[in-house]
Amino acid sequence: MTLKKMDGEERRLYILSTLKNATEPIPGAILGHQTAVSRQVIVGDVNLLKATGEPIVATSRGYLYLHPETGPSKIEKTFVCTHTAAQAEEELNIFVDYGLTVKNVLVEHPVYGDLTASIMVSNRSEVKKFIEHMKETGAPLLSELTEGIHSHMVIAQAQADLDQAEDALRKAGILIE
Repeated sequence: MTLKKMDGEERRLYILSTLKNATEPIPGAILGHQTAVSRQVIVGDVNLLKATGEPIVATSRGYLYLHPETGPSKIEKTFVCTHTAAQAEEELNIFVDYGLTVKNVLVEHPVYGDLTASIMVSNRSEVKKFIEHMKETGAPLLSELTEGIHSHMVIAQAQADLDQAEDALRKAGILIE
């Protein structure tokens, strides 16, 4: 089956619709295949969509549309942490084991200032995929730029979940206070 190449506007509408209906991140290469363009064209399209205010984030597993929250309100909190690269999986698992979603990681770079990257992991399976992807690509963790010091914005359903995760991070020697 030969795919018809879409024009830019049609392709961006397709990308937006696909992401809004997705239940997990979609890699740019897959969107490119579905629209008969390169992954790099998709990167440009997503940036154009973001510029119009669409809440799309790029994660290590692909693009994700952030739907407005409905239902119970969510609580966001930033944790400042430090650990070795070998402890990254342990740290992320602590967060998700207490029902938190790790939204991003932030480091303070001496030249560029704050560098933030989306993570968006909510369970051990997603953490495992994230860590495997890091290993497969050989990409360093952002925290390696700052001798392990970094912060995570997390999302929780309840304050008790945040408190329990904080205690577990403290016991693991990962939390900076």
